[in-house]
Amino acid sequence: MKVKAKSSRAKLGLPTVFLLCSLFFFAGLFISTLLSHASVPRSVSRTLESEDDEDHGPMMPGDTGDSFIQSIPFQVLSWRPRALYFPRFATAEQCESVIEMAKTKLRPSTLALRKGETAESTKGTRTSSGTFISASEDDSGVLDIIEEKIARATMLPRVHGEAFNVLRYEIGQKYDSHYDAFNPTEYGQQKSQRFASFLLYLSDVEEGGETMFPYENGAEMGSSYDYKKCIGLKIMPRQGDGLLFYSVFPNGTIDPTSLHGSCPVIKGEKWVATKWIRNQEDMD
Repeated sequence: MKVKAKSSRAKLGLPTVFLLCSLFFFAGLFISTLLSHASVPRSVSRTLESEDDEDHGPMMPGDTGDSFIQSIPFQVLSWRPRALYFPRFATAEQCESVIEMAKTKLRPSTLALRKGETAESTKGTRTSSGTFISASEDDSGVLDIIEEKIARATMLPRVHGEAFNVLRYEIGQKYDSHYDAFNPTEYGQQKSQRFASFLLYLSDVEEGGETMFPYENGAEMGSSYDYKKCIGLKIMPRQGDGLLFYSVFPNGTIDPTSLHGSCPVIKGEKWVATKWIRNQEDMD
């Protein structure tokens, strides 16, 4: 009897033990999975947390600096010459205000003559009309705002800039390719040098009137280029947009690829305000 009872208990216990072991195994696996998911945060959470911890606020400025961060969007148009495009640099209202200031003061545009040149021999090179207006002459304060923004965009002091040369190009009018910088062998020694130019387009032009750089990236430099041709890198005038380019290298020599001109206006009218910036304070 004892032997039979022992054999009966063994047969009943094996299935029970197997079932209990299986239950404990799956229960442990389930709990382990839950704990592993709870202990590891999502990568997105880590990213957001690290971004929140970073501080990109303004730095403590110097005596002549600003206490705020300012952004002036621009596009690099070329490295040869160094040319930058500033979309929506001025508002339409500001542009119209400058045009109204200049309208009654326009005179035929003139040229700085090179050695041996005369007004007659250069006739037809520059056919626009224009006038010079300084920010101090503008009671509305519009030119003051624009001039200050140009100084911030270029990081060149306002006192190095000449008065604004506001120009109007009517149909057929243009400015043949030329340099803004003065070559001393052609113009004689200068008190200072024009080394950067900022053009603020005051109006849209329906057709033509582009600012062009025929020697961009060295193109056409090895050939006998016709200075009256409108070729190369062309920038279409759009009201309120700005164009900055450098005529002089950091070492002080003239950049030959800075040759530029204004293509003839085919349809419409072109208004532009040019700010020439010199390497020394402008005393005029």
